[in-house]
Amino acid sequence: MQIYYEDEDIVICEKPYGVSSQSSGGENMIDALRQSCRCDIYPVHRLDITTDGVMIYAKNRHSAAFFSDNSLEKRFEKEYLCVVHGITEPVGEMTDLLWHDRIKNKTFVVNSTRTGVKEAKLAFRTLETDVEKSLSLVKVKLFTGRTHQIRAQFASRSHVLYGDGKYGAKDNGKIALHSYKITFTHPTSKKEMIFKSLPSGEIFKLFDMENL
Repeated sequence: MQIYYEDEDIVICEKPYGVSSQSSGGENMIDALRQSCRCDIYPVHRLDITTDGVMIYAKNRHSAAFFSDNSLEKRFEKEYLCVVHGITEPVGEMTDLLWHDRIKNKTFVVNSTRTGVKEAKLAFRTLETDVEKSLSLVKVKLFTGRTHQIRAQFASRSHVLYGDGKYGAKDNGKIALHSYKITFTHPTSKKEMIFKSLPSGEIFKLFDMENL
């Protein structure tokens, strides 16, 4: 686990693939940060266990409350890098209704509202394509934070993420989804802060990461 920044209020770190971002019975970021920072740690957002990349945690109740009281759209922006099957459009937006099946731990795009259905919205830009392998490197900006949102929305448009067997990829393995950038307002100084992290997965090495 790499720590990029730390002060009295927050800690910015790299969550490894396969490690839970929340408290759990196994290896998790909360326990690791408590041991490293020697203080209480409060989650501000979450990443799936199969997603790696940059994250922010609060170190006190004041900071945790600041982030919980401000919407993702206004004070907290998250951007991801992913590799998807197929050749995606240069730019686009996706808005869907999503329903998460907790038993199957899978999210579905649905056509109508009902209990548990939530609207999901994202914007994307295609950074590079590999026509021979029919793969695209895509940067995604989330406007909502739904469970498996990126995975479900892209899969519903026949652009399943590389390695994502749960959503239909034949190359089932390490999912090519990385938390690339977070932009937020500091809870005390109120200054805008930006942190980036580049993916290390093998499939990302097919693409040029130097200009990100």
